[in-house]
Amino acid sequence: MADLLVNAPDLAETMLSPTPPVVLDVRWQLGDSNGHDHYLDGHIPGAIYVDLDTELAAPPSGPVGGRHPLPNIDDLQAAARRWGIDDGVPVVVYDDNGNLAAARAWWLLRWAGIADVRMLDGGLGAWQTAGLQTSRGDGGTPRAGNVTLQAGALPTVTIDEVASTAGILLDVRAGERYRGEVEPVDPRAGHIPGARNAPTVANLDSDGRFREADDLRIMFAELGIDAESDVVVYCGSGVNAAHAIAALEIAGYPARLFPGSFSQWSSDPDRPVETGA
Repeated sequence: MADLLVNAPDLAETMLSPTPPVVLDVRWQLGDSNGHDHYLDGHIPGAIYVDLDTELAAPPSGPVGGRHPLPNIDDLQAAARRWGIDDGVPVVVYDDNGNLAAARAWWLLRWAGIADVRMLDGGLGAWQTAGLQTSRGDGGTPRAGNVTLQAGALPTVTIDEVASTAGILLDVRAGERYRGEVEPVDPRAGHIPGARNAPTVANLDSDGRFREADDLRIMFAELGIDAESDVVVYCGSGVNAAHAIAALEIAGYPARLFPGSFSQWSSDPDRPVETGA
C-alpha cells in the first residue's frame, strides 16, 4: 500500500535497525481525555506519548481558528525536538482507533516539512495481533532532537477560501452530525452548504486498517471524485479530516485541509449552515 503506511512486523524490524524511527503514540478521541492513561496502560516499547490537544494544536479560538487550530511552527518544532526527532529521521505515528487521531500527527509533521512520516496501519491493535511486545508505565524522556521545521509543505485553505471554492467540499464527520441531527461540541448543527458527506470510518476495513486503494477509489468515485478533482476536506476541528486526506492519497488523489473545519465555521454566525442530507 502507499508509503504513508507501515505494518507492524516491518515497524518492529526497523526499530532494531541502525536508524530506527521515532515512534509517537497519539491516543485521543472526542470525549475521551484519558489518552495518557491509555498510554501508561500499554504502548509500543520506546514510543513517546503526544498530547493532541496541547502539542498538535494551538489553543481553541472559535471563529478565528476553531477547536484545534494549527500550532505555531516554533511551538511544533520545540515539541518535535522534545520527542527526539532529528532532521532526516523517519517518524511513525499510531493510536488505538484506526489512526483517526494519529493521522493528525502524520499530516501536521508532513505539513511542517518532515518527508518520511508513516502511520502504523491498524494501530496498536495490529501490533498486539502480531504478537509483539508492549510496555507499561512512563516511557521516559527522550534525548532532545535537532529537527528544523517549516510550515506549508502541505496545502491548506482558509475559511474565506472554503466559502468561495468551486471544488468538492468533503465533510468527513459522522452522518448524524453532518445532517444536523446531533451536535455534541460545536455551536450549531449541520454542515457547510454544498458539502458532501464521507465519514472517516468508511476509510477503514473491519480490522481498523485502511482499505485497499481500489476500494477507496470506488468509494470516492461515488462522491464524484477523480484525479482531476479539487478536493477540500473538513471535519469537526481538523483532526479526522487528516485521516480522509490520507485515504485520498492512498487512492491517488490530492486534497487540501480546512484546518478550522466546522468548529470555526459554525462559530461565525454570519456563515450559513445547512441541515439534512
